[in-house]
Amino acid sequence: MSRLEPGSPAPDFTLVDQDERPVSLADLRGGGVVLFFYPAAMTPGCTTEACDFRDSLAPLQSAGYTVLGVSRDDPATLRTFRERDGLTYGLLSDPDHAVHEAYGAWGEKMNYGKVVEGVIRSTFVVDADGRIAHALYNVKATGHVARVRALLGLD
Repeated sequence: MSRLEPGSPAPDFTLVDQDERPVSLADLRGGGVVLFFYPAAMTPGCTTEACDFRDSLAPLQSAGYTVLGVSRDDPATLRTFRERDGLTYGLLSDPDHAVHEAYGAWGEKMNYGKVVEGVIRSTFVVDADGRIAHALYNVKATGHVARVRALLGLD
């Protein structure tokens, strides 16, 4: 698994969102994007993380950032998650984890003391030119949104 470094081009993608509409990273050029990869909708840690992004959305948007969550969940599950928790940003479906892999957010990790292959909870900030500004791997579900805000000077 290769990890992205600041300054490298962000891998382009087109995925469908919770409403089965295509979302392309290329279409968001000219503004920043906060892209976070999480293991599964409606699980405790992922709900905490998603709600933290929801609660920080206003300052992120005011600073010109689009927030997008990415998981392997299907659009119907993402729609339920979005509605259940009042999430006000797009959730993207990557069922074959190809985009996860392109970002280095898929691979071996420790889970309850065992090595497993799966989603590596990660957050990326993509600048207006489509380059990685920040690549945060193995983040904790709780508290890392504050770190993202601090990195962007939004605290």
